[in-house]
Amino acid sequence: MNILSFYNSYIGYKNRKMTNLRDILASNLKENRRKCGITQSKLAEKAGVSTQYVAMIELSRQFPTPEVLERIAAAFGIEAYQLFAVPPSPESSMKRLHKDIIKEIREVIVEVLENVLANKHKNPETIE
Repeated sequence: MNILSFYNSYIGYKNRKMTNLRDILASNLKENRRKCGITQSKLAEKAGVSTQYVAMIELSRQFPTPEVLERIAAAFGIEAYQLFAVPPSPESSMKRLHKDIIKEIREVIVEVLENVLANKHKNPETIE
């Protein structure tokens, strides 16, 4: 993960409260609608439910049946389980980014040292 994708995931999810399945579904439903550029009304039409029902799901006041979940997911072109995906926390993303940076720094240091040692063996008088 690069710094830009970390930043984007942090900005997109820093205010999301993921305490239960209803909240997760509500947040992901809104996010998928935004990504797909469809309204609650259009999603309701595709899923065969009312616009009010979609709104209530997005407010965490209703929880759809498995059949409705599958129709909603199909409207987005995803699998139903993906409606419950929880993004990594900014803290865990930062830890992974930190580990990746440390690993890359170590690799660069090893490469530089190997080059210095290789050059020292070729020209021992030039390196002090």
